[in-house]
Amino acid sequence: MPEDDDILIEKALKGDQQAYTELVDRHRNSVFHIVFRVVRDQDMAQDLVQETFMKAFSSLKSYHCEYRFSTWLYRIAANASIDYLRKKRIKALSLDLPIDTEDGQVTVEIPDMSHHPEEEILRRERAVSISEAINSLPAKYRQVIIARHQEEKSYEEIADELGVPVGTIKARIFRARELLKKHLREYQ
Repeated sequence: MPEDDDILIEKALKGDQQAYTELVDRHRNSVFHIVFRVVRDQDMAQDLVQETFMKAFSSLKSYHCEYRFSTWLYRIAANASIDYLRKKRIKALSLDLPIDTEDGQVTVEIPDMSHHPEEEILRRERAVSISEAINSLPAKYRQVIIARHQEEKSYEEIADELGVPVGTIKARIFRARELLKKHLREYQ
């Protein structure tokens, strides 16, 4: 049976290197996941995991056993990650204030990249194609697809509404999706 974290901590404080190794092995993956979720960079996350354990072991004497070791360790990992992001943060420029240069002041003009007419047209065409494909389905398939995907009803609700078994509804939805795929593939 693996030893309790508190026993390993006592051994580590007495200089037992195997206890340090066991603590690292036991918590490395969890610490990595915490750090990676914050920094989103695998290499930096690995570095911060090492930094977390170095900080934890250098202040192991300050750990109080009334708290779980993992909670204490994860707090150190989160703080190390946040500190890294704070140091990394770049100085932001104001879009409203002019920038002083050797030749005078210039204003920052940023083009609006949020509106893409081509994408909007394609989205509308897809919606029309999907709508046409749904309308081309036989009535029993069209009815279940609309109930499931547009009205967001459960299989059970559709079955109750139509008075047929749930299995029949699932089969009709499957068949309707296959027909839709075939129809939409022809128009691509």
